[in-house]
Amino acid sequence: MQQKGFTVWFTGLPCSGKSTLAHALKQRLGAIDLPVEILDGDEVRTRLTKGLGFSKADRDENIRRIAYVAKLLSRARAVAIVAAVSPYREIRDEARAEITHFVEIHVDCPLEECIRRDVKGMYAKAMNGEIANFTGVSDPYEPPLRPDVTVKTGAEEVGESLAKILCRLGQLGYIPQHLVEPGMGPEEDQRIVAKLRALGYID
Repeated sequence: MQQKGFTVWFTGLPCSGKSTLAHALKQRLGAIDLPVEILDGDEVRTRLTKGLGFSKADRDENIRRIAYVAKLLSRARAVAIVAAVSPYREIRDEARAEITHFVEIHVDCPLEECIRRDVKGMYAKAMNGEIANFTGVSDPYEPPLRPDVTVKTGAEEVGESLAKILCRLGQLGYIPQHLVEPGMGPEEDQRIVAKLRALGYID
């Protein structure tokens, strides 16, 4: 099977687990020799979109630039993994329309759990009025209406969510079906989490 590029787009509230899953997916796809690049929302803002703020217009422009890079990677037969809050449904749909092979993953996590995980204290600052236009507090998050996959990161282990994503990628023909594992047990979960913690992606 000739490899075709595609984009996996993780969207969800801050601290919902997007980056953790993005790096877990990169590790798994890299293990089957697929060329993979991650476009992490926080990292992109320090480089590609450094001059943009957090107004709706700036947020939309941020997503447009990320989508453009993802499209180029996909067109070059690489896998682009995007981990960005991308709170507005319309601009995400615009990204889907622009990128030929696009898989939207809704990282669904209760707000209370996201706040609990927030080691940087960003939610607390937003609730105290120190940060304006913060998604989930003073700015809305519009969940996808028809995502390709929904993962419940408040209840699922990393391996369980990853298995759901890999299964869907196999169903869509983006990765060989025989390489998709039907599920992962606690030992696999622990191995993935330990690796991500050692790399500094999770606390």
